[in-house]
Amino acid sequence: MSQNALLRSVKGLGIPDLGIPGTARTEDKKIKNKLKVAVPAPEEAGQDFASQEFASQEFASKDHFAVRKGVRCAGVHLIIDLHGAKRLNDIEHIEATLRRCVAAARATLLHIHLHHFQPGGVSGVAVLAESHISIHTWPEAGYAALDVFMCGTAEPDKCIPVLREAFAAERVGVNELLRGQTA
Repeated sequence: MSQNALLRSVKGLGIPDLGIPGTARTEDKKIKNKLKVAVPAPEEAGQDFASQEFASQEFASKDHFAVRKGVRCAGVHLIIDLHGAKRLNDIEHIEATLRRCVAAARATLLHIHLHHFQPGGVSGVAVLAESHISIHTWPEAGYAALDVFMCGTAEPDKCIPVLREAFAAERVGVNELLRGQTA
């Protein structure tokens, strides 16, 4: 089954509407204009992807590893716990918050996919050129678990104040992992 088939709506497939909110979102032009969006490299005739020249010399010259406190690593992975948080069942608010995190971290958004559970809770991911931000919420407990993993020059720490404010978290716990230090 193709990836596109997995992302199609059940409408038109003869499956009854179960009243479960969909995950498709309309683009917010104001937020989108502030985000960097990855653009595929132009294809040269007769070349496969691995042999194509990238449009930007800056992109081609970077290995996309990160440096954190003098340590070279594949990326910085923040494990973030939000306690006493609000708006954890509001899928539109969660999407807008992920977009603000991407902009604050100076990362490149590729795709956002969110799923709204019944009776409550949201899980999803913002896929980035620099890696990802994932979120899982338990509104009934006021708790959200997030992973913010970024490489290159992206600044994952910039997501923390965005998350604290957006969800009015009473307490924020952050653990940091430097991934791929020996790579």
